[in-house]
Amino acid sequence: MISELSFTEENYLKAIYHLSAEGKENVNTNSLAESMSTTPASANDMVKRLAQKNLIGYQKYKGATLLSKGKKVALTIVRKHRLWEVFLVEKLGFKWDEVHEIAEQLEHIKSPSLIKRLDRFLGYPTMDPHGDPIPNEDGVMKETVRASISDVKVGSNGIVVAVNNDDTLLLQHLDSMGIKLGSRIHVADRMDFDGSVSVTIDEGPKQFISKAVAENLMITLTEKK
Repeated sequence: MISELSFTEENYLKAIYHLSAEGKENVNTNSLAESMSTTPASANDMVKRLAQKNLIGYQKYKGATLLSKGKKVALTIVRKHRLWEVFLVEKLGFKWDEVHEIAEQLEHIKSPSLIKRLDRFLGYPTMDPHGDPIPNEDGVMKETVRASISDVKVGSNGIVVAVNNDDTLLLQHLDSMGIKLGSRIHVADRMDFDGSVSVTIDEGPKQFISKAVAENLMITLTEKK
């Protein structure tokens, strides 16, 4: 049960989930240690502990993969984290670059009834403030077809639906450019030299975004500008 796990164990399961492309691939302990800002030895000890609880499968040199019970726990934590982010932005007026660390704390609240009421209170949202899908109670997430601006063809039009990186500086940079979820983007040109992209935002004047921003800004393609 989730209530039997420590905050650290929950965080490791969530990290394995994110590192394993939604629980489908093995994660080596070095990558896990880097994600958790700890040593490979500590990560290895935790992996063994989670394996003993039948939350993950682990083979030396092959890494860890989530078992069904572990994936359910991870998805529950992800669900709570993203619901709290919606609450903080929509109901308490936080900006999208301010909520991640707070949600990291709130995601460990155990009460299932609280999360059910929170979900209902928010109107059963399917996306968090960064455009990431929110799992429902069964762990199912709404699928959306999206691509990064760096991957679409010049001349493409789309709507911003997600930001792949919730780094505070990146989100603040997007705010300064007037880019938010729902913004309409037209990809006018791409520079071969450095991968930067010329875009118009909500039919405004052309401006350049860097390759790093283009790689992290996800859009759904539309037919018209």
